[in-house]
Amino acid sequence: MSPGGQAEARQGGSLVLTPASARLSGDWTLRALGPQLPGLRRQLRMASADAAWSLEAVERLDSFGATLLWQAWGRRWPTQLSLRPAHRQTLERVARSAERPLPQRSVFTPIDAVVALGSALIAFLAHVRDFVVLLGQIFLDLLHVLRHPRDWPWLEISANVHKVGVKAMPVTALVGFLIGVVLSYLSSLQLKVFGADVFIVNILGLGIIRELGPVLVSVLVAGRSGSAMTAQLGVMRVTEEIDALAAMGVSCSLRLVLPKVIALGLVMPLLVLWTSTIALLGGWVSAWVELDLSLRYFVDALPDAVPVANVYIGLSKGAVFGVLIALVACHFGLRVKPNTESLSANTTASVVTAITAVILVDALFAIATKSIGIPG
Repeated sequence: MSPGGQAEARQGGSLVLTPASARLSGDWTLRALGPQLPGLRRQLRMASADAAWSLEAVERLDSFGATLLWQAWGRRWPTQLSLRPAHRQTLERVARSAERPLPQRSVFTPIDAVVALGSALIAFLAHVRDFVVLLGQIFLDLLHVLRHPRDWPWLEISANVHKVGVKAMPVTALVGFLIGVVLSYLSSLQLKVFGADVFIVNILGLGIIRELGPVLVSVLVAGRSGSAMTAQLGVMRVTEEIDALAAMGVSCSLRLVLPKVIALGLVMPLLVLWTSTIALLGGWVSAWVELDLSLRYFVDALPDAVPVANVYIGLSKGAVFGVLIALVACHFGLRVKPNTESLSANTTASVVTAITAVILVDALFAIATKSIGIPG
């Protein structure tokens, strides 16, 4: 028989029973016993724990095979047992594990609530600390490239501008157009009742340019580009590419984080302007269908209904939201541990945190600019 054939013959475990003895041979491992497990279980049930058990011919024994034997012996050592020292250690380890009782589920107490709250607070403070460290590193990188203009990562910035800006234009335009149609349709239904059809321009202009446009684009970018940034950095962490860059003396923040922050900060105001324009177009289409409002009147009335300060507020929101989304995405991407579970968890946390942060900052903008750009 060839060596390969001998290996194949040795793979499966076997059990030879006599009235007074039980002789085991072969490999007693999960992989080897899988195909013949039902037959071996029947043989083990027929064997007696008081018989003379011989395991000296067993080539390999893992925890699965040891557990199978331990259960067949009734969770006690046979009276007569001969085996190799290495196999005895495996059986002793299984025996100790079987003697250890399973932990009982404890009742949730107020102390547990305090512990859970404290753990959440400590985790939050760790996130805040790492985020502040990231901000400081970005500031230092900006100072460095301002002092050394030849070190600007122009190639990385342009690549990110294309990915997060140009490629996002179709989806933002589609969603913006549909949101404009829906908002205009619902508003026109109410305005018809009071005969205030002309005020549709005011509702669409202020709602889309000042609030809905920047927030809508931010949510889309956080879900599309923010998750992609986190996943990219996370995969580089899993594949140890970031460690390789550090070993070569390449700044991770300068080459990976700073281009994303700059690109998203530049692109977001343009995306807000693009999406708001398409949304207003969709709103006019719905108003034209429902209220017979002409495009000429819509365009002429829009500057009077919406002061130009609202455009500046919307664009400034876009820039701030873009920088915030990029920072949050990079923060969670750099926190990924070298395993796929951490990658998925941090990507999800990145999107949720970015959207939540955008809504909170938008509320602060609304409070800070409550008296700016509102027609008297």
